[in-house]
Amino acid sequence: MNVIKTLVVDDERYSREELVHLLGEFNSIEITGEADSGQEAVVKAIQLQPDVVFLDVEMPAMNGMDAAKALLELKKPPFIVFATAYPEFAAEAFRYEAVDYLLKPYDEEQLEQTIKRLEKLVTSNTEVTSPQMRKGKLSIETDGDIHYIDPTDILYICRDDRVSRIYLKNNAFEVKMTLKELENRLSTHPFFRIHKSYIVNLMYVTRLTPWFNGAYQLELEGVEEKLAVSRNYVKSLRSRLEL
Repeated sequence: MNVIKTLVVDDERYSREELVHLLGEFNSIEITGEADSGQEAVVKAIQLQPDVVFLDVEMPAMNGMDAAKALLELKKPPFIVFATAYPEFAAEAFRYEAVDYLLKPYDEEQLEQTIKRLEKLVTSNTEVTSPQMRKGKLSIETDGDIHYIDPTDILYICRDDRVSRIYLKNNAFEVKMTLKELENRLSTHPFFRIHKSYIVNLMYVTRLTPWFNGAYQLELEGVEEKLAVSRNYVKSLRSRLEL
């Protein structure tokens, strides 16, 4: 198993030491550095090139969200896991391609799940799951033209008969690729299958409402239509979305 080079960022010394201790229990984790501010996190990320940064949110001067934005602009951006005492920033965190959002005091089972997810991302085929590739765009061909779509602009994808429709904020495309093919291509971004016919971008989820027979309806930012969530997917969806 490849070692996951890890940078821990928290302005509170004891919180930082606690997380370093917990991470030290995992053989795949190597703590390559610590930082007590957003600015120092960016500097050390440039110097150490970690695979992942565990990042606090509330810090003086440059907070965690600003630091995450700066980290994603690096030539080799690391994966980001937010680790904070503030649950209200969870939705915003996924706009910065966060792998997970951990809440203090840390739940060891959730932390273990996070590490397993990181192991898959970091140790899988480099060409597929490296941080650099997360900056790539989804290429689709329509009428002979090749369009390049930023995955962060995709709201959701649905399958209708033999066509997959990709819905963006101000546009939509029809492609022949199956949902499974699209799901694989977007695997390093926060997309989730909620139904045999739907994949949604978790960054835009705003509401989940009980429907009938254990199914739910899901609302997305900027989308009037309510999407069906099959009962078989509800538990996993809530696990991904909730703290």
